[in-house]
Amino acid sequence: MTYQQTIDYLYTQLPVFTRVGASAYKADLNNTTELCKRLDNPQHQFKSIHIAGTNGKGSTSHMLAAILQVAGYKTGLYTSPHLKDFRERIRINGEMISEQSVVDFVANHQTDFAEIQPSFLK
Repeated sequence: MTYQQTIDYLYTQLPVFTRVGASAYKADLNNTTELCKRLDNPQHQFKSIHIAGTNGKGSTSHMLAAILQVAGYKTGLYTSPHLKDFRERIRINGEMISEQSVVDFVANHQTDFAEIQPSFLK
């Protein structure tokens, strides 16, 4: 698949709240834990900070990532949604993930996505 075909797949094949409504919402973490399990539980492979709340999560996350990066840490940042380009959501040391990385990740896990049907926020 091309990058655009991959993005189209994410928007059309996975349950997107803005497209299918409340049925995309899952009240438990079963899909999340199953997907993490199939990805070899990446959340256990590195230290992370989860920022939650109603307002300011994106700004706080970007500022914290910048501070840690200047302090010499390698930072990964995931925010959602994006403004113009899906790759804005995933940054490593401030740089957006490559289009090819998105294509490869989705291609490598498309079967898992089909089986688990994780929800997706556009």
